[in-house]
Amino acid sequence: MRSRVGTLLWRAGLAALLVCGIGLLPWLSRTDPALTVLKARSADRDATPEVLADIRAQLGLDDGPLHLLGQWLAGLPRGDAGRSWISGTEVMPDVLQALGVSLLLVAVALTVAVVTAAGVCARTLYLGARRGLDGRPAGGSGSAVLAALPEFLTASVLATVVGVQWGWLPALGWYGPQWTVLPALALGLPAGAVLGRLLDDQLPAAFAEPWALAAAARGLPGRSIARKALRRCVPGLLPNLGLFVVGLTGGSVAVEQIFDIPGLGRTTLQAAIAQDLPVLQAGTLVLVALAAVTTGAARLAARLIIGPALRDGALHTLHRPPPTARRILPLAYSLLLFVVIALGLPRDPLALDTRARLQPPSTAHPFGTDALGRDVLARVAHGALDTLLLALAISAIALTAGILLGLAPRLSGPLVDTVNAVPPVLAALLVAAVWGSGPTTPVLAVAVVAWAPLAAHTSALLREERATVHLTATRALGAGPWYLLRSELLPAALPPVARHALLRLPGIALALASLGFLGLGAQPPSPEWGLLLAENQPYAERAPWAVLAPATVLALLGALAVTAAGALRLPRRRRTADPEGPADPAGPLDPADSIGPAGPRAGEPPAPEAKLAGAR
Repeated sequence: MRSRVGTLLWRAGLAALLVCGIGLLPWLSRTDPALTVLKARSADRDATPEVLADIRAQLGLDDGPLHLLGQWLAGLPRGDAGRSWISGTEVMPDVLQALGVSLLLVAVALTVAVVTAAGVCARTLYLGARRGLDGRPAGGSGSAVLAALPEFLTASVLATVVGVQWGWLPALGWYGPQWTVLPALALGLPAGAVLGRLLDDQLPAAFAEPWALAAAARGLPGRSIARKALRRCVPGLLPNLGLFVVGLTGGSVAVEQIFDIPGLGRTTLQAAIAQDLPVLQAGTLVLVALAAVTTGAARLAARLIIGPALRDGALHTLHRPPPTARRILPLAYSLLLFVVIALGLPRDPLALDTRARLQPPSTAHPFGTDALGRDVLARVAHGALDTLLLALAISAIALTAGILLGLAPRLSGPLVDTVNAVPPVLAALLVAAVWGSGPTTPVLAVAVVAWAPLAAHTSALLREERATVHLTATRALGAGPWYLLRSELLPAALPPVARHALLRLPGIALALASLGFLGLGAQPPSPEWGLLLAENQPYAERAPWAVLAPATVLALLGALAVTAAGALRLPRRRRTADPEGPADPAGPLDPADSIGPAGPRAGEPPAPEAKLAGAR
C-alpha cells in the first residue's frame, strides 16, 4: 500500500513538474509572450509599445509566470483551464473536443495496427501450429518496409493518390467515419509492423514451452495451441501497446497537419508555436492523464491474461538460445546501403544546375535531380551519414537508459508515462525554446523520449522472468539478488530489448526526419533526409524519384534493422560452481530447458541419465 501511494505521489510530481515547466516556457526562452501572442492573433499588426502593454494587461503577464501558473492550477479542480490567449475561448471544451477526435482516429489506427501485426505473425503462427518452430521467427523482412515508411510521406501519398486522383476516399477535413480511413492507414501500418515484429520474436519460444509440446503430443488442434501461444506472448507487449496509444494521440502531428484534422496533437503543436500557454498546459495534462490510464489498463490486462501464474511464480521463461540466425539478408541490405552511400559521397550535394531541374534518373544522375538541379543521389548519400550516425547514437543511449531504468519499475514507470506523453514535436519546441534552434534540437528532442518504450519492455520482461519456475528454484538454492540479476534476469532481458532497440532504429531516423519535415530540424541546404522529403514533396507527382529515393533508403534501413535484430542473440552458457550462487543454477530447473522435440540443448552432449535410459 505504501509503495502504491509513493508511486502515485511520484507520478503526480512528474506531471506537475512538466506542466509547470511548460508554464515557464516563454520566460525560459527569453521571449516576450505579448509579442508572440500578437503575431499569432494578427501577423500584420505593428508591435507598438502601447499594443504590447495592452496585451500584457489583458493576460496579466505583468504579474509574473508564478502568479499565472497559480491561477491556472487553482481553476483545475473546477474544470476550468482558463481561456485561450489567442482566441479568448474556454480551453477545456476545445481540448476535450480535440481529444475525442484523436481518440477516434487512434481507435481506427489501432485496428489497422492489429490487423497489420496479425499479418506479420501469420506465418509464424501457422508453422508453429502445424509442425513447430526451430526457435527462429518465421516472419520475413517485408514488415520492415512498413515500419520504416515515414508517416508523413504515407499520408501525403494516400491523400494525393487515393483521395485526390482516384477520389475513392476524402482527403481533407474531419466530417465523418470516411475521413478516418486514410490517416488511420498512415498511422496504423508502421505501428502494426513494429508490434508484429516484437510479437513474432517471442512466439517461437512460446511454442517450445512444455505445455505446448504436451498439448501437441496429446493431439490438441494446432489452432488452439496457436491461440494460447499468442495469449502467452501478448502480456509482455501490452505496455508498448499502451505507449503506442498515447504516442499516436499526441504524436500524429504531421498526419493531422496533412489531412487537416483538428486533433489533440495539432492543437498542442499550434498552441506551442503561438505560446498559448493555457491550451498547451491543458493539452499536456490531458496526455499525461491518458498515459496513466492507459498504463494502468495495460498492466491490469496483463495480470488478467497471465492469471495467478505471475503471482505464484509458475511461468516458464520465453528466453532460450535459438539456433544460428541467417546472416545473408543483413549482409545483402548492408551491401546495398553501402553501395548507395559510396556512389553518392564523391558527388557534390550542393551543386546547382538550373538547366537540369527535375530530371529523371539517368547515367549522369542515377537518382535524378531535384527542383534546383541538385543530384539526389549525392544528397541522399551525404544525408545518410548524418542520419545514420545520429540514429545509431540515439539508439545506443536509449538502450542503455531503457535497461537501467527498466530495472527499477517503480521509479521508471511514472517517468515513462510522463515522457511518453510529450510528443517529439513538442519536445523539440521545448528544447528549441531553452537550448535554441539548430541541428542539435531534433537530436536532443528524440533522445529525451526514445528510451521510454525500451524501459517499458524491460520492466515487462523482468516482471515475467521473476515469476518463472527456474528462477524460483535458483533462488531456493541460495542465489543472491546480484547473482540472479547478473546470471538470470539480464541474460533473459538483454537480447529481446536489444532487438527491440534495433527495430526502433528506423523509427528514430523517422522521428528525426519528421522534425526536419516540420521545419524543426536541419535547415536548407542541408541534405538531411527529412528535409529532402519536405523539399521534394510538392513535386511528388511531377518528379516522384525525388521523394522515392530517400523513402527507399529509409525502407532499406528498416529492412537492415529487422534482419540484423533477428541475428542478434545472447545464448545462455552452462556455468559451473559459482561462489556467489548455487552449485549449478543453470541446470535443468526449468522443464522448458530439458523437455522438447530436440532433447538436450543445441551443441550440448546428452546427459548421462539419457545415455543410461537408452542403454536400458
